[in-house]
Amino acid sequence: MPPPTGLLAALAVLGWPAAAASAAPAAAAPPPLVAVTIVGAPETVYSPARGACDGDDVPDANARAFRDAEGHVVLFAMHMKNRALRGPDFDRLALDCTPPLASRGDPDPARYDDASWITATWTEDGRRVEALLHHEYRANTHPGRCTHRDYLACWYNTVVAARSADGGRSFQRDSPPAVVAAPPFRQEVGQGRHRGFFNPSNIFGEGRHRYMMTSSTGWAGQPGGPCLFRTDTPDRPESWLAFDGRAFSIRFGDPYRDAPKPKPCQVLAPFPAPVGAVVRHRASGAWIAVFQARADGRLFPQSGFYTTASRDLLHWDEPRLLLAGATLYDDPCGAGGSLVNYPSIIDRNARGRNFDDIGDTADLYFTRLAVEGCRVTSDRELLRRRLAIKVL
Repeated sequence: MPPPTGLLAALAVLGWPAAAASAAPAAAAPPPLVAVTIVGAPETVYSPARGACDGDDVPDANARAFRDAEGHVVLFAMHMKNRALRGPDFDRLALDCTPPLASRGDPDPARYDDASWITATWTEDGRRVEALLHHEYRANTHPGRCTHRDYLACWYNTVVAARSADGGRSFQRDSPPAVVAAPPFRQEVGQGRHRGFFNPSNIFGEGRHRYMMTSSTGWAGQPGGPCLFRTDTPDRPESWLAFDGRAFSIRFGDPYRDAPKPKPCQVLAPFPAPVGAVVRHRASGAWIAVFQARADGRLFPQSGFYTTASRDLLHWDEPRLLLAGATLYDDPCGAGGSLVNYPSIIDRNARGRNFDDIGDTADLYFTRLAVEGCRVTSDRELLRRRLAIKVL
């Protein structure tokens, strides 16, 4: 199985809480809108021991699902070969062994084709599917591209687009690459730290608008943390614009083909790190976000998964603990044998094709990772637990 790198490594080492909190709006959090509670025991959705096609088939991203044109469920949550779980419903999913999108290990960072994960999808008809890719340029693996040996010190991250015309069975990249969010500078040989935009949330819709959140690592003038992006045309990757505090006006374009000088996007509180998923509660109209956090003795009394809710996607209420447990932000030496990661919320009875709405019940999807001593392993399972949602 692959080593715990990629999205896994990013979450394990980044120190997000202080950076995100310092950049957040100063207004007090509104009172809680909804309560999300776990009411079911863990169920195994996918285990490599039973369903893998090869040693690369381990859960390595937040679960994203849509209904294809035949009404079947397509769920992405795997490693860099991006194989999908498919089935007539969420209880009968099996891994499709045909990789729909290859990670080619291209040594040229301007081609954005080194290591990619399908981390968000959107479809109107179940046939044409737009995807957002968490793309990593791993300069330490390409001779002469990084003066450091450390993986993270050489890591340049972007969000790029791909599309499918066959219900997600194969995805194609544009030429030149379709960049959705990139930092306003190129990969540097002497970089020294993880840089760029990474870990997009799911894509979620309201009216004609489509939204997603993606996190920056922070650079001069730009705080680190999640920013909100919007488009009315997800099939045009260049139309994704970030919120600047007043309007959706910022295009984080391709620094290899343009000369972008964007102003900073507004980092949203209370998120200490990338947002796992955002869904809309049908009864109340509230947006609900799920994410993970490390205990800080203040906003996050325990490590684990948290939820928060909002009316406008900008002002979020006080986080509520959903599932306590050591996460990849915690010291694995004291994890007790396992960690939890990659939370997402999906309602199997969602009205929308993209599962971005939920009723009064839904499921928490997440990955459990085994720890041996102080080492995070690639022994992982994709699990789910039943949720109850109550308006407060």
